[in-house]
Amino acid sequence: MKKVLIIANQFPPMGGSGVQRSVKFVKHLRSFGWEPVVLTRSAGNMPVKDETLLKDIPEGIKIYRTKPYEAPELKGAFRIPGKVLGKLTIPDSAYFWYKASRKKALEIIKEEGIDCVYTTSAPYSDHLLGLYIKNKTGLKWVVDFRDEWTNNPYTLDAPYNPVRTKIEKNMEHSVVTTADRLIANSPVMRANFIKNKGISGDNFFVIPNGYDKDDFEGLNLTPPKNSVFTLVYTGALYGRRKPDIFFEALSELISEGKINKNKIKVQLIGNYHKDKLQAQIDGFGLKGVVEIVGYVPHDECIKRQLSADSLLLIEGGGRGADAFYTGKVFEYMNTNRPVLALLPNGVAKDLVEKSKIGSVSDTESKDGAKKNLLSYYKQWEEGSLTFKGDRAVIEQYERKILTEKLAEILNN
Repeated sequence: MKKVLIIANQFPPMGGSGVQRSVKFVKHLRSFGWEPVVLTRSAGNMPVKDETLLKDIPEGIKIYRTKPYEAPELKGAFRIPGKVLGKLTIPDSAYFWYKASRKKALEIIKEEGIDCVYTTSAPYSDHLLGLYIKNKTGLKWVVDFRDEWTNNPYTLDAPYNPVRTKIEKNMEHSVVTTADRLIANSPVMRANFIKNKGISGDNFFVIPNGYDKDDFEGLNLTPPKNSVFTLVYTGALYGRRKPDIFFEALSELISEGKINKNKIKVQLIGNYHKDKLQAQIDGFGLKGVVEIVGYVPHDECIKRQLSADSLLLIEGGGRGADAFYTGKVFEYMNTNRPVLALLPNGVAKDLVEKSKIGSVSDTESKDGAKKNLLSYYKQWEEGSLTFKGDRAVIEQYERKILTEKLAEILNN
C-alpha cells in the first residue's frame, strides 16, 4: 500500500468531536489502498480523554507521539500563566508542538517511505507542520479544514488585534496556496476560502463529517417507551451556541400549562462549565427538568442518544454561521430519533431539512422553538412521535463512504 502521514494534534485518547474525523479516516483508509501513519501528540494533560475511541484504530497502525509542549496544560503555579501564554501564541497553543515535532516528522517520512502528507485543523499549527514538510521534501500535501481559519465565526465575534490578524492571514495564505489539495467541511466553507483567498477551486473539495455505522452495532435503534418525554443534547455550549432560546421556550410552555413539568426531561451531555450552566438553568426555573450529565465516552454518548425520545440540536447565528455544520447532526441522523433543531439559515439547516430528520426553527426564534417543542411533546403523549428520515440521503454520510472520497483525492 501507499502510505499517508496523518498529522493530527487532536487524536485519541483525546476526546471531543474534532478527534472523530481523523480517527475514522485512519480506521477505513486501508480499505481503499492507503496505509495511514499517524503523527500526533502524547497524552500529557489532555483536557478531555476518551479511551474508547482507541478501539477505532486498526491493529498494526503506527502512531508516533511527540511531547505536546502545550502551555495551557501546565499545572500548579504555572497554570494561570500557561493559559495566558496559550491565548497569546500564534496561531494557537499547539505552535510549540509543531516546532518541536519538525525533526521527528522528517524522520518518519524517511523511515516509513511516506508517499503523501495529510494535515487537519484545528489546531492550525498542524498545517504549519505540513507547510514545513512540503518546503523541505516536496511531498504531495493535502490540507483538511474542519473549520475555517481567519474567517472562523468565533474569531469574527472576538477579533484578534490587527498585528495578529495579519500574521495569521499570511500563514493561512501560505498554506492554501502551497497545498496540492484542499478539503473543507462544507460547500459554503469551501466557497469562502476561494473568495477570501482568491484561489482556484479546481483542487478544493468538500468532505463533510459523518457517522460510523459500526458505532451502532448491536445497539437497539427501536424508539424507547419513556414515561417522561426525554430530550438529549450532546456537544459543547459556548460562544454563539447558547441554550437560552430553548430554555426560555421550555420555561414558558411549562408556565402556560402546555407541558407538564413532571413529564419532560432534558439531558445535556458534554464538557461544560457546570456552575455557570446550572445557574442559567435555575434562572429559567428549570431545575429538575434540565440535567447536566457532563462529558461521557463516545460509546456511552450514543447509548444516551438512543435512550431519548428526541434529540436537541442548537447552533448560533451571526456572520459566517451559514458555513457551519455542527458535527453531532451527522451522528443524530443514524439514531432514528426525531431532531428538534434551532439553527440559522445555512448548511446545517439545509441538511436537516433535506434528510428529513427533524423540525427546524430559527436559532433566534423563541416562538418557533415553542411551536416545534410543543408539537413533539403532544405527539409523544399521543404515541405518534416518529422518525421520518430519508435513508438515501442519510447513508451518503457514512464514514467509510466519506473515507473513500479522501482516498480518491490522495490517489489523484
